[in-house]
Amino acid sequence: MTIDYDRHLELESDRFLRAIGAADPDQPVPTCPEWTTADLLWHLAEVQHFWVDIVANRRQRPSDAARPERPGSFAELERFFTDSHRRLMDALVSTSDEVAVWTWYEPNRTVGFVRRRQAHEALIHRLDAEATAGRDSSPPDAELATDGIDEALVCMFSGAPGWARTSADGPVGRLWTTDTNREWLVQLGRFDGTSPDTGTSYTDEPMLNIVASGDSASADHDHHTDHDDLSFDISATAPDLMAWIWNRPTRGDIVRRGDTVAIESLIAVGVQ
Repeated sequence: MTIDYDRHLELESDRFLRAIGAADPDQPVPTCPEWTTADLLWHLAEVQHFWVDIVANRRQRPSDAARPERPGSFAELERFFTDSHRRLMDALVSTSDEVAVWTWYEPNRTVGFVRRRQAHEALIHRLDAEATAGRDSSPPDAELATDGIDEALVCMFSGAPGWARTSADGPVGRLWTTDTNREWLVQLGRFDGTSPDTGTSYTDEPMLNIVASGDSASADHDHHTDHDDLSFDISATAPDLMAWIWNRPTRGDIVRRGDTVAIESLIAVGVQ
């Protein structure tokens, strides 16, 4: 599956800005209740500004990136977002995926990771903006949503830091998309340890491991998995499953089978 992340980043950012402009600046964001419309606009503008600096200047440490001051008015925020987005697009279009830059995801510190992450960041916050403005959102592209599920499961929920002690002994289950025919077999686990960077200690911190992933039919064949033996099974269309993973409202049903308590608890506290 080849996805044009630049095209999606541009499209979703444009939809975001149009929805933001239709909402009251002081209105709470229903999907991020601690934020107002203006806070949401500042967040995505600041994020895109940050990654402009990382990509354009090949930063290898996040502390080297410039930190802008928040503009005072909503109109200035809109202009700041527009400028940051234009500069981000210029930086990404002119830079190849394999160029090394800092990212928060240690296994992949390249511009390719930034390109993919920013497309999904803009998509999620476009949904937030449309919910705030009371607009009916157009459903995300199904292939982009499928990729967003994979990114969230692999990069945000899966595995543990190198310094952690891990235990992958929880229930095994399946997440799958009914429209794009993708599935992820996952096992719940936990990790313990103390971060050498922050000094924060973790005990029984929830995590999951990806046991297998791929097309639903081929995953059955390649991994000889009897789905009747799984502890849980969760399915939906790709846009809805992606929204559920991000704790955003869905258009259709999330179909649950088996004991989903552990996976739902992990999702609920994971990506906000």
